[in-house]
Amino acid sequence: MVRVRFAPSPTGLLHIGNARMAIFNWLFARRHKGTFILRIEDTDVARSEKKYMDQLIEDLHWLGLTWQEGPDVGGQYGTYLQSERLHIYHDICQRFLNEDLAYRCYCTPEELEERRQIARLTRKPPRYDNRCRNLTDKQKKAFETSGLSFTIRFKVPEELLVFDDLIRGTCQFDMSLVGDFVIMRSDRTPSFHFAVAVDDTLMQITHVIRGEDHLSNTPCHILLFHALNRKPPQFAHLSLTMGADRTLLSKRHGAFSLSEYRKLGYLPEALLNYMILLGWAPRDKKEKFKIDDIIDTFEIGTMSKASSVFDQQKLDWLSGQYIREADLERLTNLAIPYLQAAGFIPTDENNINRAKLRLVVDAVRNNMSCMSQIIQEVDIFFKDVVVSENHVEFLSSEISQSVLFSFYRELQKQDTLSPEIFKEILKSVQNETKVNGKGLYMPIRIALTGREHGPELYNIVNILGINTCNKRIERYFVVKK
Repeated sequence: MVRVRFAPSPTGLLHIGNARMAIFNWLFARRHKGTFILRIEDTDVARSEKKYMDQLIEDLHWLGLTWQEGPDVGGQYGTYLQSERLHIYHDICQRFLNEDLAYRCYCTPEELEERRQIARLTRKPPRYDNRCRNLTDKQKKAFETSGLSFTIRFKVPEELLVFDDLIRGTCQFDMSLVGDFVIMRSDRTPSFHFAVAVDDTLMQITHVIRGEDHLSNTPCHILLFHALNRKPPQFAHLSLTMGADRTLLSKRHGAFSLSEYRKLGYLPEALLNYMILLGWAPRDKKEKFKIDDIIDTFEIGTMSKASSVFDQQKLDWLSGQYIREADLERLTNLAIPYLQAAGFIPTDENNINRAKLRLVVDAVRNNMSCMSQIIQEVDIFFKDVVVSENHVEFLSSEISQSVLFSFYRELQKQDTLSPEIFKEILKSVQNETKVNGKGLYMPIRIALTGREHGPELYNIVNILGINTCNKRIERYFVVKK
């Protein structure tokens, strides 16, 4: 059975790049009816925090991802927190020492940095020179009695290591250029290489799907799998996501953490859809799809080797499409916290006029790419409007005045308003003034909203009602008796 894992470090909020890796692992597991595992790599005690782990679990669930094994659901291969698996790493590390697969290294950080600088100056690979591998018994005893701290390094054979990547094809690395690497730090915590290989072995991971920035780590991991008497899993290294300037994606490109996208009010299905498009495309080339529609056609080998480019405008377009099609009651519920924070509706939900609120949300949904934008879209319905000097001048023109006055007079004939009644009113104004197109509806729109663009006029007047429409129109002409 296929077993894949997503293994983040809880040192900060989950960003687009890491979330994308989680998505493709989850998608691969669903495609092959396998198991998706969440494992938390929290051995960096100084930077890891439980609040970040809790938040990433919440964010992934919000996105629609579920896992069969993890710190919150358990599983037969747990625990799934690396900080609770230290005894496992220590036991295996001791076994490596006993089998002469690893050794203690007493080189200080200062010495290692000095040698790296010398290597750079002499144009040699800045690899560890393996000097502690061949210490004599006398030298070892001297170091041990001195109390000097040490790391434990894995003995790297000088060979050409070749493996097949599901995305990149055949890859080969000259291990003579690598040097013996650390598997246990001086503080007795495992290195990334060691903990990953041990956990992937014990959790019986069959496929490792991760970013191409880990490609150079893979040879070291394969060597560790061999030392653990385990056949290495299959690897698939995904291209990374870049900004428009072809540099690694960051906040300056407009990309946020999942938590920030949630706060902005992006629909999770829209964000999930967009992130899948970063490096992969369905056979029919559709950009908007439901996950269940692509499960059976997703193939990891068809993913692009080239870096994908994060496009905020495309995300906004796609998100807007989902908002237009979303259930109105759902959108109304999502809008309430934003409108309450803005002071537009009561904090007590029992006092909210939900019928009006649904009309408001439905009127503006076509103009939004995320729910937080509703505040500036609906303020015309909840507070007085301000008309700019240029717009006042426009409303003072002879044509605008004739339209406004005719519209006002038609309003006086009505007891109520609806989209249908407004359309009949507009026809009457058109017949009376002989004004068409923008000249007809723009004066009315600006007088009622202070804007040249926005929801459909028939929705605006229907929500505002006769009294508010009258008050806003009256400002811009002297009412004739």
